[in-house]
Amino acid sequence: MRMIFVNLPVKDLPATRRFFNALGFSFNEDFSDETAACMVVDENIFVMHLTEEKFRQFVTGEVGDPEKATQVLTCLSASSRQEVDDVKAKALAAGGREWKPNMEFGPMYGCSFQDINGNVWEFMHMDQSGG
Repeated sequence: MRMIFVNLPVKDLPATRRFFNALGFSFNEDFSDETAACMVVDENIFVMHLTEEKFRQFVTGEVGDPEKATQVLTCLSASSRQEVDDVKAKALAAGGREWKPNMEFGPMYGCSFQDINGNVWEFMHMDQSGG
């Protein structure tokens, strides 16, 4: 079984946990401490929110600033158009910021926003009904 761990630096770990809890995500406490919060996306998909000091231990060079340049687009699937809209509304209510207008590309509908650290998140519903 393969797992994926996306690692992101954060400025305020407790605030980051509150933000993503407000979006409905949970955290695996076995892999979390005062320097890291392991957010569960799915059974084998996790986001490691690391304090900048902790993140610095894993990189060569400087830690990028998402407020100055987009480093990554993390896109998660959504089960419906309504879920796309609901997640974006929760993100904005929890302190996230608009990034781009909602997108519609044929059978795909999605949104994007910046979390409280400036990282970009997208949620995309892909209608596979063919209709």
